Amino acid sequence: MKTMKSILIAATLVCASIVSTLSAQDAQPAKHEFTVAKGDSVMIKRECQKYCTGERPSTWVWDKVLTVRQLGTKKYPDGVLLMPIYSWMCEECLIPVNGNAKEAAAKAAEEQAEERAAFEAAQKAAKEEEARELAEKQAAEAQAAAEQAAAEEAAAAAAAQAKADSIKSTQKFKHHYDRFTIGVRGGASALMHHADQGNWGCGGDVVLDLQYAHYWAKDGRPVDLGIIAGLGIGYHQSSLKANDNVTKFDTANVTYTVAYAGVKETDHQLQLEVPVMFSLIHDNGLFFNIGPKFMIPVYTPYKQTVDQDNTHITAYFPETGVTINDNIVTGQYTGQQPEEKNGIQFNINVMLTAEIGYEWVLKSGNSFGLGAYANYSVYNSYSNKINKTGLFNLDPPTDSSIANLDVLSATHAYADKLGYFDAGIKLAYHFNFPKKKQFKDSKLF
Repeated sequence: MKTMKSILIAATLVCASIVSTLSAQDAQPAKHEFTVAKGDSVMIKRECQKYCTGERPSTWVWDKVLTVRQLGTKKYPDGVLLMPIYSWMCEECLIPVNGNAKEAAAKAAEEQAEERAAFEAAQKAAKEEEARELAEKQAAEAQAAAEQAAAEEAAAAAAAQAKADSIKSTQKFKHHYDRFTIGVRGGASALMHHADQGNWGCGGDVVLDLQYAHYWAKDGRPVDLGIIAGLGIGYHQSSLKANDNVTKFDTANVTYTVAYAGVKETDHQLQLEVPVMFSLIHDNGLFFNIGPKFMIPVYTPYKQTVDQDNTHITAYFPETGVTINDNIVTGQYTGQQPEEKNGIQFNINVMLTAEIGYEWVLKSGNSFGLGAYANYSVYNSYSNKINKTGLFNLDPPTDSSIANLDVLSATHAYADKLGYFDAGIKLAYHFNFPKKKQFKDSKLF
């Protein structure tokens, strides 16, 4: 019984081994049998549109005789490697070519290549001809456009000339003319103090200008030349701020030391101006005036403030060796201001003045102008003859009187020279004589 059981187990193992072997043989794919061999000449069928790699062949490869280099590979079992294109193609897409057939195929391929070259050459020639015709057409259109533009330009020039002739026939010549001007101007201004002890600041001015001018006009010249004279009456204001200062000076019996700070003075000025300017006025309305101007201040009030808390006067009596501070008898500042607040300085300023702007001609023949101006003093006759080193003038006390304290103007005390400048905007109305009849498209000037 034991022996029979062993025989059955062995038989079962043998049967399983046989079945496994047969299954493995059925799983292996059958090897492809090629009908072409290495070295054979073949051609690719036209209906084959893909290589084994999935890429599309170029059209020229269908007409070319190729050589078999290798048969099958692990990746492409039924593929054939073709030379000289180095590409894999399924065998079913190949046509064997041998002997006379090979020569015929090569000849056919050559003829097809020649036909294709001829066709491409014909296409190229046709494109070149088309491009030449297009270029000729564009050149003709450009020439026609240029001729039309030239004709339009000539017509416009003729129309302009006709218009100019018409205007010339209406107004045959330009007149010399005179004008009276009333102008108002205003802006920033300042007395330019030459003072080491203080700094000057800008203020403002307002001036009324009364001017008379004569202009020389000439046919064909777009610019009229003129000369202007007149009188200006104006008001000016600027300031001077003095630095902190300590002044020491001797009188007959007393040596004074004055320390003060916070001095600020505002200078006012009523002034007369006499301009002599050369003028240019263009036909388009632009004008430019330049020349010298004489300015004379006729009334110069000022206002001054001094910080009383920071002003101290010390009197030293050398004979007795006594020092007295801020005493009403020996000298004390109690807030008094300069007694003469309205001073008159007849000094002359020679200034260079310039004006530029634009003017509009009105229907009345008069004109309205708007522009900018600037004046700068190149010479001032002012000179300081006070020759003081500070704002305070102290006379020592006597047996019958206390010290006499006199406070001076900061401008008069500090500035040894003065200048002047101003700049701003000017408005003017011009009365023109004679009033000329205006062109429709031109201005008076």
